[in-house]
Amino acid sequence: MPLPTRPLRKLGFLTIGLFDEADPRAGHESTLGIIELGERLGFDSAWLRHRHLQYGISSPVAVLAAASQRTTRIELGTAVIPLGWENPLRLAEDLATVDLLSGGRLNPGVSVGPPTHFDQVKDALYPDTAESEDFGLDRVSRLLDFVRGEPATDFSGVEGFEVFSDRVQPHAAGLGSRLWYGGGSLRSARWAGEHGMNFLTSSVVKAEESEDFAEIQLSHVRAFRAGHPDGERARVSQGLVVIPTDSASAEQRAKYEAYAEKRTPRTATPQGPARLMFAPDLVGTSAEITELLYAQAAFREIDEVAFALPFTFGHADYVQILTDIATRLGPALGWRPSAHQG
Repeated sequence: MPLPTRPLRKLGFLTIGLFDEADPRAGHESTLGIIELGERLGFDSAWLRHRHLQYGISSPVAVLAAASQRTTRIELGTAVIPLGWENPLRLAEDLATVDLLSGGRLNPGVSVGPPTHFDQVKDALYPDTAESEDFGLDRVSRLLDFVRGEPATDFSGVEGFEVFSDRVQPHAAGLGSRLWYGGGSLRSARWAGEHGMNFLTSSVVKAEESEDFAEIQLSHVRAFRAGHPDGERARVSQGLVVIPTDSASAEQRAKYEAYAEKRTPRTATPQGPARLMFAPDLVGTSAEITELLYAQAAFREIDEVAFALPFTFGHADYVQILTDIATRLGPALGWRPSAHQG
């Protein structure tokens, strides 16, 4: 079995936070409970996906504000906030506020591009400026500047009884070094490195120079680090759908295998005009998954992961999966719970 070049140092998980339209609070509470469980199990980080006009968490920053008051140690991330839906200055204020409330545990991940189904939502989202909005990397640059304390205006000082700042307030020291870019192309990997960000690579990449998923992902990791000031020490987190079955019931195992089988066809060839390549979901015992992960070239060059929980499972399933990841899969990969680390 090939060995990783570096030991697994940080273990995280990612969830979409599904809810029932008739009782949305229950789904949000379930997500908060899963984050609390993750902290008890020793996970290093918990990440939330972002969904708009769907039945998944639409405001992860608000949910993470709540999570920050129910946890004390676990890092809290977004994977990812699509900036096409956001005003970078306003988002910078929210991120800084939650980072302060969490004691410096926030890890915001972002991405760019037009909002999903833009033609259908543009009149509601940007009724006057839809045609002139820039959904490219400049939007990330603006967010980076605001979070890192660059001036947002040329006005500051006292006006009457009020005091004004020329930069975003509150300012969260250190947050600028904990911003992540979620990218699936060589261009985005290089850009994130050159701008001193951290890099989130997931189960989806663009088939640009190859049609081998692991080979493509490895090229992204290397391109990112080649352009980053920290070089080989630059932070990369890999997010794959990983479903250990060690303590699963027979019914759960059957459900997990059917879920993965249904999604397998899309992994065979590039999909759609963007030529997207999808990684297979990994279902099996922790020993089996460990062997599959070590066989991946990209996994052998990273030391952080945020394993993605499947979208459609129930709370009890997530408890089983997370418990197996923390108590069996993580240790099999050389990881140790944070509570036991020096």
